[in-house]
Amino acid sequence: MELLPSLPAFVLAVILISASPGPAMALILRRAAVRGLSGAVPTVLGLEAGLYVWALCAAAGLAALVAASEVAFVVLRVAGAAFLLYLGVKAWRSAWRSRRTGAAAQPEEEPPAASARSWWKAFGEGAVVMLANPKAAAFMIAFYPQFVPHDRPLLATTALLALLQVALETVLYLSLAAVVGRAGAWFRRPVVRRRLDAVSGTVLVALGLRVAAESR
Repeated sequence: MELLPSLPAFVLAVILISASPGPAMALILRRAAVRGLSGAVPTVLGLEAGLYVWALCAAAGLAALVAASEVAFVVLRVAGAAFLLYLGVKAWRSAWRSRRTGAAAQPEEEPPAASARSWWKAFGEGAVVMLANPKAAAFMIAFYPQFVPHDRPLLATTALLALLQVALETVLYLSLAAVVGRAGAWFRRPVVRRRLDAVSGTVLVALGLRVAAESR
């Protein structure tokens, strides 16, 4: 099997996977609605950085060890679920505060230091959501070997395919964030923002509970 003939199937699979709802999509949509396209960029990059790390771990065999280890699997599952619950409760608290104050405004401009902290915080949230997901490890183990020719080095080929996946998902997610960000002024209206926080918080909490309840 050669690599090039399998690329169309790989690209189609990545697009279908990227379009499926989940924690990544929920984070990106909320961030884009609240902060616009520029605010969604670090979240997307964090998610894709986590995905790339898992892809390399899968090629190196580390993901298989995580998937096979009951302790590692449970630890990651609990950590991932706890972080999603934390993000969901955080969104609920934002909705509650805005309901009490009657406003949901955020500063239009931040000092450079605060802006940098906000960027890295959003990047970290995306990376943690992806890395603390044992299902991602299991998925990578099953996904990439289908597209790696037997006569090609596993690590190098997987790294190349993962770069392609990261590039495709980054374009898709940022395009979605741009569409949502164009309606940013509407999303930032107090009533709409409050409802957005309540809905996104509920979605994140539900996803966290699902992750916590999932078995292998």
